[in-house]
Amino acid sequence: MKLVRAADAQAYVAAGHAGVSAFRLQGPEASQAGDFWIGLSVYEAGGIAERGMGDTVKAYVVLEGELTVTGGDGMKHILRRHDSCLIEPFEMREVVNASGAPAILLVIASRHRRPAADTG
Repeated sequence: MKLVRAADAQAYVAAGHAGVSAFRLQGPEASQAGDFWIGLSVYEAGGIAERGMGDTVKAYVVLEGELTVTGGDGMKHILRRHDSCLIEPFEMREVVNASGAPAILLVIASRHRRPAADTG
């Protein structure tokens, strides 16, 4: 068993994020979890994960507060405490804390990268 106390979680820089403090709870810097990693992101009021996509599947779970997740289709979804969503590989998304209070997001991500679909 590999225990990581929240107070000991390593901070990391999440590309394309502003006003967000990110911590690795399990995975690359924290444990030998090979198939997934778990992160905790603290979004200050106005914090944002810019519109973008990744090559792995991710699940988001709001632990505290409220976040607006905009999908590739432009639909805005407000996630509140214990709400979750699944982001597929190569699916566009943007996450914004439009509330006046901090929000905490648990991120669970596969470490198995998927190749981009051949569109040619």
